[in-house]
Amino acid sequence: MNLSKREFLQLLGAGSVAGLGLGRHDGAGAAGAVDAMYALPRFGNVSLLHMTDCHAQLKPLYFREPSVNIGLGSMRGKVPHLVGEQLLKAAGVAPGTRVAHALTHLDFDRAAQRYGKVGGFAHLATLVKQLKASRPGALLLDGGDTWQGSATSLWTQAQDMVDACKLLGVDVMTGHWEFTYGMERVKEIIDKDFAGRVEFVAQNVKTADFGDPVFKPYVMREINGVPCAIVGQAFPYTPIANPRYMVADWTFGIQDDNLQRVVDEARAKGAQVVVVLSHNGMDVDLKMASRVRGVDAILGGHTHDGTPMPTLVSNAGGQTIVVNGGSNGKFLGVLDFEIKGKKVSDFRYRLLPVFSDLIPADREMDALIARIRAPYEAKLSETLAHTDGTLYRRGNFNGTGDQLLLDALMEVQDAPIAFSPGFRWGTSLLPGQPITREWLMDMTATTYSYATVTPMSGEMLKTVLEDVCDNLFNPDPYYQQGGDMVRVGGLQYACDPTAAMGQRIQDMRLDGKPIEAGRTYKVAGWAPVSEEARSAGNKPVWEVIEPWLKSRKVVAARAPEAPVLKNVAPNPGLA
Repeated sequence: MNLSKREFLQLLGAGSVAGLGLGRHDGAGAAGAVDAMYALPRFGNVSLLHMTDCHAQLKPLYFREPSVNIGLGSMRGKVPHLVGEQLLKAAGVAPGTRVAHALTHLDFDRAAQRYGKVGGFAHLATLVKQLKASRPGALLLDGGDTWQGSATSLWTQAQDMVDACKLLGVDVMTGHWEFTYGMERVKEIIDKDFAGRVEFVAQNVKTADFGDPVFKPYVMREINGVPCAIVGQAFPYTPIANPRYMVADWTFGIQDDNLQRVVDEARAKGAQVVVVLSHNGMDVDLKMASRVRGVDAILGGHTHDGTPMPTLVSNAGGQTIVVNGGSNGKFLGVLDFEIKGKKVSDFRYRLLPVFSDLIPADREMDALIARIRAPYEAKLSETLAHTDGTLYRRGNFNGTGDQLLLDALMEVQDAPIAFSPGFRWGTSLLPGQPITREWLMDMTATTYSYATVTPMSGEMLKTVLEDVCDNLFNPDPYYQQGGDMVRVGGLQYACDPTAAMGQRIQDMRLDGKPIEAGRTYKVAGWAPVSEEARSAGNKPVWEVIEPWLKSRKVVAARAPEAPVLKNVAPNPGLA
């Protein structure tokens, strides 16, 4: 795709970023808000709808966006490393509006109470139907991390999400956390449930023995007479970030050389539009867009960044649009192309927040969700405690939800130090809300969530922290795995994200005393990726934390333990 910078700025000036006008209608009543948000004029002749990283959240929820998403070097001050006022300023969004609440952490408690919950598949289904009706031939693309993240997805082995996605009308998807159900379960769903309904694509997943494709690398679909290729890019670091034994016969990786061959093949077969449905994470997508030519757009996921405006990346073949679609069913992206002369001549992109109080629930989807949840409803809704403060997860270093998990693990496991993985999924609670079993599962539900107690030397503690920190702050995006920093309880430390690998973690202390490299420390944790852990006999982490919650009844507000940051502030990704 070839657009000049002037043409791109004209697109933005014409209001190509969705919902940004909504702040002008916040006082216009529900009808005015609905029209301003969702009445999108049709544009062009090819339309793609994009959802990603819903993490099995079928019901409306609260979700607090991060106040810390640091960008360094060339990424400083650029999407997706903008938070709070800086993101609103870049997107042209008025503070205090619905869209400001959807995009940022600002005044979260008050805004959440005012604007209500977001997401929910029944509300998303209504929006998808509306958009597909107004855009004949539009495809719904699912960027993955769909089958994992809730109690019902774990207990049904993802069948709840498979059934919901078929009813939602997903046309094409790729994956990441899907693979943690194991190779056999993934193939069973694709070969049986998805047959003739949903295409699963991933150009970068191959057999470990002969390097054969495990999934279709791409699919061709004709939209209003225009041949379009949808190329799949699964999470490249699945065997590292998750247990390797779950995908033992498959290899992953970024594989942009192979991606180029796939794109060239699709173009040779007549594709006038080529889109990559990616689960790389946005920083990786931006680099990949600069290296692979012939891609019109990358619709990305994994890092949960809701990007209200597209980024145009130049490469040898022209320019590629890069966007990321947020998480938890909170957003739906709409990408409209105008095709002239067998190529993209213009586009519009909109990121629509899914406010469940503005969008009526689709009856058929609502009924399906009720049937899915019925056998588990009493168990899900059981109150374990109440929270005095807001509980959330997102942020580069910690969140109050993870702090709760850390505090519980240290006390129950009698360990002075605790680690909690830097996962970005998990829902939020407002002050005074009940902490239900469902919320605890929203924060911990994986197929390998074993609680552990491990003796670790001071040297190993530093090695672990340095390794995870490098995954987050390596200056080369291709070495970033897209999660956040491991959450740390009990242990104090300083972090210099600008330092070289092995030198970022400094001044480690426990109870004010320096950590000794040769001393052994007792460390509680959960979600080990080693194969040995699954046969060690450890309890699931929720069975460790649930009694702790019940014994408290009311959980006091948590202040997240975070490192002292060096050489970072001021930074537009640090509120």
